[in-house]
Amino acid sequence: MKRILFALALTSLTAAAFAADAPGLPVTKAPAGAEVYIVSPKDGATVGQSVTVVFGLKGMGVAPAGVKKEGTGHHHLLVDVKELPTAGQPIPKDDTHLHFGNGQTETTIKLAPGTHTLQLELADENHIPFDPAIVSKKITVHVK
Repeated sequence: MKRILFALALTSLTAAAFAADAPGLPVTKAPAGAEVYIVSPKDGATVGQSVTVVFGLKGMGVAPAGVKKEGTGHHHLLVDVKELPTAGQPIPKDDTHLHFGNGQTETTIKLAPGTHTLQLELADENHIPFDPAIVSKKITVHVK
């Protein structure tokens, strides 16, 4: 029994050591002074169920996902997201993490009546957030 427990403990430690040495996904450093922001709608605005969101960016350019060009990234719109996506991991793609990998700088989305939050996050060509993260201020909109 002691040998089995020792073997299990040794296997666990070895696996942990290999995992610690495994390379993570490459993370792109954020250019100094880069900012992303929501041009419209304004924070606190009352809007219809069809909402046009215009993205703003300073200190960087926009390039489609998959295109590696220094000083560029592409937008992700976070709808009603409470916590930012995990650093060093690709931003999820679902109903609350909207990807604009073609280099879009605005979109029209449909929102249910009620109060919603919107926030932008810029990511590199692999959908991985920059380090440090380039995120906008979170805004609130009220949908009629």
